[in-house]
Amino acid sequence: LPMTLATRALAAILLIAGIAHFIAPKSLDAIVPAFLPGGPRLWTYLSGVAEIAIGLALLAPLSMKIGTISIRLLAAYAALFLFIAVYPANIKMAIDWRDRPMPYPLIAFARLPLQFGLFYWAWSIIKALKR
Repeated sequence: LPMTLATRALAAILLIAGIAHFIAPKSLDAIVPAFLPGGPRLWTYLSGVAEIAIGLALLAPLSMKIGTISIRLLAAYAALFLFIAVYPANIKMAIDWRDRPMPYPLIAFARLPLQFGLFYWAWSIIKALKR
């Protein structure tokens, strides 16, 4: 299975987002849910590292495996799990931004259903790789 445009595009988005966690961490610290242990910056950096690692792994050749499983397939699963794991941050952002002037609440609330598009995107890559 050759590398698809969908896989490359998701990898690029993850790499850019991951790098942004280190370039502008303060804005991302603000959406880290308070129930997580440790400071928000820890979670901002951890999620940035995860996004970069997953983005790079999505670009790995199919011949690269851990045991019998393609690294690219593992990365697609990791992307799905990451998108699910960070969903509470998007909910927090929507709640925190609800009283800001427009278009901030619109942007924050629009991100919630868009996340489901990311879930589907990762899942479609998983399904394609498993074929």
